[in-house]
Amino acid sequence: MKFYLYLIPFFLLNLSCSSGDDTNLKDKSLSSDPFPGSITLTHNELDREYYVYVPSRYNPTDTAPIMFNFHGGSGSIASAVYRSDMRSLADTNGFILVYPQGIGDPTDLSKPEAVWTYKTEAANTAVDNLGFVEAMIDALSTDYNIDLNRVYACGYSNGGEFSQELAVRLGNKIASIASVSSSMQQETYDQTQILPSNPTAVLTINGTEDYYYQYNGTLPYFVSLADVNNYWINHNKCNTSPTVVQVENTNTNDGSEVERYTWNNGNGNVSVEHLKIIGGGHDWPGSFGNMDINSDNEIWKFVSQYDLNGLK
Repeated sequence: MKFYLYLIPFFLLNLSCSSGDDTNLKDKSLSSDPFPGSITLTHNELDREYYVYVPSRYNPTDTAPIMFNFHGGSGSIASAVYRSDMRSLADTNGFILVYPQGIGDPTDLSKPEAVWTYKTEAANTAVDNLGFVEAMIDALSTDYNIDLNRVYACGYSNGGEFSQELAVRLGNKIASIASVSSSMQQETYDQTQILPSNPTAVLTINGTEDYYYQYNGTLPYFVSLADVNNYWINHNKCNTSPTVVQVENTNTNDGSEVERYTWNNGNGNVSVEHLKIIGGGHDWPGSFGNMDINSDNEIWKFVSQYDLNGLK
């Protein structure tokens, strides 16, 4: 199985704006240097890093859900926190927040950029990011009282693509995911035999003018958002006709508007939801780009309704 690092032809990668691409965030604190307070875990003979934020209301006598938040390609823990700082949200809602650090391709030193998916099976095997996630869950379960039925994942760009991978390939551990400014690999989409056995609620947030993960697909690498949503609608056996709601355009200066699509009544009473940012780019709405919604709040509101069996 191949894993693709480059999203679209190289010349388009150079068109990224400073707010959208992890490689162009100008704050020097957003490097891949160890994040203050981060933890090192050795997996596959590689030292891996992740940062854990324990909410102020955490009580070891009560189980707490986990939220993984994955940075974009060439990004870091710091860039993920900069873009999507969920710590106050974790305090309010009592979930344990985890920001993992990706790494480059250990089989090709000319590709040092931190990513979650790779171009070759050799690199994927050498890194084993799926196993890294499982190892983090095991470590967290040792240190904290974790609700293993409520492990969630979200991510931006390449991190959102990896969240889709987790939902498909690690569905026995991941209850629900959200991907922002991202898609699903064509190869994953084609391998329907690896669908998870449990119902999986999925939220996608995408701009129609995204130049990385193009809304109508970036073939032969990534499928369209219609295909991504249909993949999960079919898996969950949701209603095929969505309810569509126009989100209030509270910020008329951001050049975009939002439509909310919801496919209900899936197995386990799960839903598939899509926030279509009309005129939006490769953004994290609420942090930059569209300001009518807050992606952090939308993600937690959506995923927190579900556990491994469906609607709680």
